[in-house]
Amino acid sequence: MDFTTKLAAAWAKNNSLLCVGLDPDIEKLPAFIKNQDEPFFAFNKAIIDATADSVCAFKPNVAFYEALGTSGIEQLKKTSSYIHETYPDIPVILDAKRADIGNTNDAYVTHIFDYLAMDAVTLHPYLGGEALQPFLARKDKGCIVLCRTSNPGAGELQDLLVDGKPLYEHVARQVAETWNLQGNCQLVVGATYPAEMKAIRQIVGDDMAFLVPGIGAQGGDVEQAVKAGVTSKGDGLIINSARGIIYASNGEDFAEAARAEALKLRDEINKYR
Repeated sequence: MDFTTKLAAAWAKNNSLLCVGLDPDIEKLPAFIKNQDEPFFAFNKAIIDATADSVCAFKPNVAFYEALGTSGIEQLKKTSSYIHETYPDIPVILDAKRADIGNTNDAYVTHIFDYLAMDAVTLHPYLGGEALQPFLARKDKGCIVLCRTSNPGAGELQDLLVDGKPLYEHVARQVAETWNLQGNCQLVVGATYPAEMKAIRQIVGDDMAFLVPGIGAQGGDVEQAVKAGVTSKGDGLIINSARGIIYASNGEDFAEAARAEALKLRDEINKYR
């Protein structure tokens, strides 16, 4: 099953636009988890089991795993494998923000899609569609292109006017009209910029999903984000939350606390669909 189909099925099956970010920080893990041989995998497994029926996707950020070296990468691979084996209907998105020249991207594609078995990956648009072809050619995988990011300094480049339009609008239009020939492209659009999200939805229409960071710790408003970005069918969003869910407790009840927060956020999102 390709990423787009799997995502749509997860939206429907779990009645959810929520994505849980699997971003383990060794300093924030419960004490009894830190001392295990594979603390990230043990932590992730508990979070996944607790929230799998309330999400449309899981999204590990590769930086947290790379910081542990080879052990971290292997725990990331085990996390991906566990989701595919135990919850095969839930897609896994690697937040890696990759981009390079074509032959380097060939290596990234092999590592991310084949070795780590990820369903989708986040990508930088700056090198252009020609460089991203190794990713775009994988029709079965999701290519989630940075468009309007959630960080406070995003506008330094993304708001620059080109032919009278901000750069992020050009990115949205280029992805929708030129890069999405396989129907496997999506966009990253931050919840902290709902007006821009609404404009981007108008540009790309209903056929492209938005990965939405910025809810929770970054201050994005759920109601504004959902109303700005949801499609006419009431879906089209992958609203990510990591810290607010996975660190809801640092005690032995961390998984139960994560489940409670995931259900709470899922239901809040659903109020505005």
